[in-house]
Amino acid sequence: MTTNATDRHSTAPAASAPGADAHPHAHDRLPVHEPRMAWAKVAPDIYQAMFGLEQAVRRGIDPVLYELVKIRASQINHCAVCLDMHTKDALAAGESVERIIQLSAWEESRHFYSAKEMAAFELTEAVTVLTDGFVPDEVYERAAAHFDETELAYLISAITVINAWNRFGVSTRTPAGYYAPRTAKN
Repeated sequence: MTTNATDRHSTAPAASAPGADAHPHAHDRLPVHEPRMAWAKVAPDIYQAMFGLEQAVRRGIDPVLYELVKIRASQINHCAVCLDMHTKDALAAGESVERIIQLSAWEESRHFYSAKEMAAFELTEAVTVLTDGFVPDEVYERAAAHFDETELAYLISAITVINAWNRFGVSTRTPAGYYAPRTAKN
C-alpha cells in the first residue's frame, strides 16, 4: 500500500467530523477543535523525514502487528488522530474489532493475543512510558525471545516512530475523524 505523505498524517477540519451527522446524538456533540498548527506544511522537511522513516520501518514488521503496536502507543499517549488512523488501518488490514477493543486491557485479555504479540505490547509500553528511565531487562528479554535481532530492531524502531508521530499529533492538537485508509481502488 502506497500513500501520499501529505495525505496520510494531515487532516482538514470541518464543522463536524465525517459521519457525525448520521449519529443519533450528533446534536449533543461539541464542535471540532482547531489544530494549533499544520506542522506538516510549516516544516515540510521534517514531515518528509518522518514519513521516510515510517516507510523504512513499515517494510520490516508484520503489518497487523505494526498497527496494533501503533494503537497501543497511541492509547498510552492519548493521541486521538493516531488512534483514528491506526484503528482504521488495522481494520483495513483485516484485524478484528474485538482484538482492537481489548488492546487497552491486553494483560487481562491474553486469550486474544499470541505470546509474540504480548511481548511486543509489553515492549511498546516500556519504550513509550520509560518510567524507570530505561526498558527493563526482563521486558527486553521477553521480546528478544520472540523476535530475531533484525525483527527486534524494526519493532523498537516502529515504537519509536509512533511515539514521535503521537507527540506531533498531541502537541499540535490535530483533530481525529478525517482519516480514511487507502484501498486498492484509491
